Amino acid sequence: MDLAFRIPLYVLFGIFPSLIWLFYYLKKDVHPEPKRMILEVFLYGVLATVPVFLLETQLSGLLQQLQYFEFFIRFSFITDILKWFVVIALTEELLKYLAVKLIVLKRQELDEPLDIILYMIVVALGFAALENILYLFSPIDSLSLNNIVKTTISISFIRFIGATFLHTLCSGILGYFLAVSFLYLKKRLLLTVMGIFTAVFLHGLYNFSIITLDDPLNLIIPMVMIVALAALLVQAFNNVKKLKSICKI
Repeated sequence: MDLAFRIPLYVLFGIFPSLIWLFYYLKKDVHPEPKRMILEVFLYGVLATVPVFLLETQLSGLLQQLQYFEFFIRFSFITDILKWFVVIALTEELLKYLAVKLIVLKRQELDEPLDIILYMIVVALGFAALENILYLFSPIDSLSLNNIVKTTISISFIRFIGATFLHTLCSGILGYFLAVSFLYLKKRLLLTVMGIFTAVFLHGLYNFSIITLDDPLNLIIPMVMIVALAALLVQAFNNVKKLKSICKI
């Protein structure tokens, strides 16, 4: 199939899941953020995929070398844990957090606790958008135009309710810890570390479950996680909304 057609198709259906979730989350903000700032943070999320890709590539190469050691041969499941919890989850959650910390937290547009959760979600959606696009680029040249379109739509929908949503949930939970940390300055570092650890653990557990476990656990656990995390994030939004409506951070 002509690549000139596939590229816009993949870009459209790669970004589409992120845009839907973006519009959903923006409606939860009582004091809407500047559209320019939202777009800027979204693009920083897109750019964060570059260092993430480089780090994951290097760490994956290191992990492959470790597989030849007797300890990892005997306990092969540890390799899977390191891959999904450290190489993938830690790298992605840490880079998303750093993007918000270095670029957003000192900006004057950040004027209420809820903004922290929102911007963490926005950067996650930017990251997920490019990840979705890259995921769609698979060797399917032999398929017909009709089958390529069907496959693209199916993958886009699955990632809409799965991977893209998970990115927002994990980053949103981390954003909640960050928002609370500004109220307890003496525990700020502890709460930040707890937030990062929680996001990494949840992200890693989702990936580990859906890829490594057998049926039906590889479906049940991710589904339960998505529903539970969605409920927790709704509660987090409600809790943060009860804080001071406007508080310079």
